[in-house]
Order: sequence, then structure tokens, then C-alpha cells
Amino acid sequence: MSSVEEGDLVARVEGAAGVIRLNRPKAINAVTLEMFRDIDKALDRFEADPAVALIVLEGAGERGLCAGGDIRTLWESSKANGDLGKILWREEYILNARIKAFPKPYIAFMDGIVMGGGVGLSAHASHRIVTDRTKLAMPEVGLGFFPDVGGTYLLSRSPGEIGTYFGLTGQTMNGPDAIHAKFADAVVPAGKWPELREALTRVRPGASAVDVGKLINGFATGEAAGPVAAKEPIIDGLFGFDRMDDIFAALERDGSEFALATLKTLNEKSPRGMVVTLKLLRLARTASSLEECLVREYRAALEVFRSDDFREGVRAAVIDKDRSPIWSPPRIEDVTPQMLAPYLAEIGADELKFN
Repeated sequence: MSSVEEGDLVARVEGAAGVIRLNRPKAINAVTLEMFRDIDKALDRFEADPAVALIVLEGAGERGLCAGGDIRTLWESSKANGDLGKILWREEYILNARIKAFPKPYIAFMDGIVMGGGVGLSAHASHRIVTDRTKLAMPEVGLGFFPDVGGTYLLSRSPGEIGTYFGLTGQTMNGPDAIHAKFADAVVPAGKWPELREALTRVRPGASAVDVGKLINGFATGEAAGPVAAKEPIIDGLFGFDRMDDIFAALERDGSEFALATLKTLNEKSPRGMVVTLKLLRLARTASSLEECLVREYRAALEVFRSDDFREGVRAAVIDKDRSPIWSPPRIEDVTPQMLAPYLAEIGADELKFN
């Protein structure tokens, strides 16, 4: 076994596996710019090593794989008119695309909490394992943001309007619902992970993705739909619109317990964030690649970084924790096409580019 420990990230070879462990358990492994850079270096090393058959991504501690990005640091940079968003998101999104295209099997162990940036590191993997403890969410609209890290690509490929529902409400998926939404591939009970992990370290170099998939499926429960999947027909009827006003009107007309609870959830979110999210989700449906969606997300993210809504959303959720953001504008009907346009505009020399 060879080992390189780089502070908040552990990258080492265990048998045939290149193991990447997010190593900030007290912060539920929230990812920093340096961690993204260290993951990229680890992937360089593991890709070049013929003895490494596959990659295993996991999180330290019992609480989860990753609670997302280091939002507080981004908030501080945004308040100071800094450029951390521009730098961090560029490198993060390029890494997300690299993970999807990685030439060796990449296994993500999505146990416990998996949110935001953690989704970007795991849900583009070739083999995505959720557990009986998985709580996966993209709650960015509650921060005046939108589901990024390729979230618009993933959500737009969920069946029916399930992705629209999860993207706008930020609601949590359990393991089976994550499979139904196409964010994961297999439910493996957390108690079986040590045995499966050991088996993965013994996979022969050159093993195919199919071989690795069969190995994982030998430990899987076979579950493929959770409680939200059961509501898909209702969700399809309520969220099958291209304008937020129409979604709100449909929920109000329906008047069911589910519709009213959903309406209450949406009323807590950033109106501007919801409009931007819905537009990006609809554009993503016709995108030919993850990269196309990431380019669009990067444009929108830079606009978000400059916005009062992002600073206010983070303040209310993370800094002051009063859960009472004052959104600008405060109502869906006040979000104009002119407000939306900058989130979709080309950004010239700053465009996201992939090697």
C-alpha cells in the first residue's frame, strides 16, 4: 500500500483501487478549492498507474460523503467582490466533466449526506452506490443559486418531471429514489460496504466497467424506487410547465396536501433562483453533453456570485442561520425576462473550456 495524505484529502492505492477519501468529517467533508485540485492530481496519478484498476471515492466519518462546497468562503469572497467563484467553479466543473469521462471504473460510495458539490464528485461516476442511509439533495435554490456541478444535466434526464421537482424544491432523495431519478445505480446496505470495498481492492487491472458492475450488484438490494417515485404521476402534472407562474398556479389549483406542502416549500426559495433553475433545466433537456450544460451553468454561476440573492441566501442559511432570507425580487411575478437574461448570456474570454 502506498499513501499520500494531503490534509483534507487522502489519496492512496489499496490493492487494485485508487482510493480518494474526502477528509473533513467535522464539516461533513465540504469541499474546498484545494481539495478539488488534490482530487485532480490523484486522478492523474491513478490514471497513469497500470496497477490501479479502478477509483473509489468515499467520505471520512459517519455523517456523509459530502455536504457540498465550502459555501462560507464563497460568501466571503462574493461580499468582497473577490474572484473565488470564478476560479473554484471553473476548476470544479472541469473536474466534474473529467469524472464522467474517466477511462477507468470510478465507484462513488454515496452514503449519508450527499449534496451540491458532493453530487458533482459522485453522480457523474461510472458506478454510483447509495445506501440505506443516503440523503441526497441539490438544495441550491434555497441559497439564491441553482443546481450546478452538472445538476441541470442530471435532473433534466430524470424520468418525467421528477428532476424538475427535486431541482426546484431541493427535497431529499433516499437511496432508491436517487436510482429512480438516475443519480445512482445500486443500493448497497451501509453494513455491506466494508466487504464490497475489500472486494473492489482485489479487482484485476484491466477489469471492465461491466465486470465491476456485476461485482457491485452482488451486494445490492435491487431497490429502484422510493417514496417520491410513487408520486411521479402527480408531480408530472404539477411541474410540466416552462414558467414558474404556471407551476405555482397548478399547485394552487390542485390544493391537495402534497401540492400545498410543495407550495409552502417553494415559497421559501429564491424567486429569481427558481426562474433561473427552471430555464436551465429546460435548456438542458436538449443538450448533447454534460459539458454543454456545464458551460451554461458556469455563465449563470458567475452572475449568481455577483447577486444579492446569493449573499442573502447564504447569510440566512449558513452565517446567521435565521432561515429568513429577504429575496430580491420577493415574488415570482416580479422576476422579469431582463433579470433572467444575464444568467444566460455568453461571457467571452471567461467562457468555460475543456481540454
